[in-house]
Amino acid sequence: MNVRDVALVGGTTTKFGVRPSTWAELAQEVGARLFREMPELRAEDVDSLFLGAAEPERFAFQSHVAPLAAEQMGLRPHRIIQRTELACASGQSAIRSAYAAIAAGLSDVAVAVGVEKMNLPSMAEANTSMACVMDRAWDGPHGATAPPFFAMVAQRHQLEYGTTEDQFAAVSEKNHRFANSNPEAQFHEKTFSREKLLRLPIVAPPLRLGDCSSMTDGAAAVVLVAADRAKKYTDTPAWIRGTGQYSDFHNLAHAGSLTEWTGLKHAAREAFGRAGVGPEAIDFAEVHDCFTVSEIIEYEMFGWCPPGQGGAFVADGQADIGGKVVVNPRGGLLGCGHPLGATGIAQAVEVYRQFARKAPPARTVPDPEWALVHNLSGSANVHSVMIYQGGSAA
Repeated sequence: MNVRDVALVGGTTTKFGVRPSTWAELAQEVGARLFREMPELRAEDVDSLFLGAAEPERFAFQSHVAPLAAEQMGLRPHRIIQRTELACASGQSAIRSAYAAIAAGLSDVAVAVGVEKMNLPSMAEANTSMACVMDRAWDGPHGATAPPFFAMVAQRHQLEYGTTEDQFAAVSEKNHRFANSNPEAQFHEKTFSREKLLRLPIVAPPLRLGDCSSMTDGAAAVVLVAADRAKKYTDTPAWIRGTGQYSDFHNLAHAGSLTEWTGLKHAAREAFGRAGVGPEAIDFAEVHDCFTVSEIIEYEMFGWCPPGQGGAFVADGQADIGGKVVVNPRGGLLGCGHPLGATGIAQAVEVYRQFARKAPPARTVPDPEWALVHNLSGSANVHSVMIYQGGSAA
């Protein structure tokens, strides 16, 4: 079987934030935006739809959501229609599935869309729903939801390497500054200096409010096509060159080291191997900064700095414009918010916009050729990585 090249040829997102819109309305909104932003795209062109949605059954009381999303977007998929669920990586999973289908010849033009409605009238109910991502029967009774777990990770990183709260704040300050150039971001209009971040309330020591991504409503969509169709939609596609994924535990008793994420190393190794490049080739990256400590460890696991040096790496500006690799130029999960199923797809939208030179000057990466997208799921136990290359359409 011949494996076909696959291009990401466009995409868009809704405004992220606390939205009065329903789940279905978010799907409709992102569909309307997609067709406005890609006038060359026709509904009849799209043969497949892949939907990333983490918990619509609990947040929106709705299952069988892939055909609902298709209807709201004005699409009638006639080859493949499916939903992908992998908690925080649900959106990237949708893109990976679309990529695999097109590469295998099962689809020619696919939409990957992510939709999540997380804000409910009762925050207690919303937080209870989030706890379902962990091993609820075993880890749940210990209160091991995301903030306490990543607080343990941060404490361990501090103990092993001397990482400081100021270095955690440097991640948040950078990503919120990038979000100020992104009108779709939840915190687009809010500024956060390092001093302000260090005065915010503690959520789970040492993590403060600004160290944690928000529960967010939003949707995002991208279009993927076989190589011979890319020219119809854009002259500046993002080519998918490598992808990798790894799961090494679920119950926290099996986590092993909290600061060495072996699953991420394995996923990255596979993605780089398939792409035929190393970490030094990456010009910019959209990584999973659900908490500031996550981004710091990700610098280390991708090999952009030695273990334990992630805090110094960000504090020295090496993850910023002009540094070694620009990380989270759209604003990350910290600045944009984190609507679970939409996050991985919004990251891919940023990759396309950077390659197409459509990003605002304040966050434009100079002459990018290679980009990386990373999502983690649950207690950093599952890692998903995709590597993109910019270039002209064939």
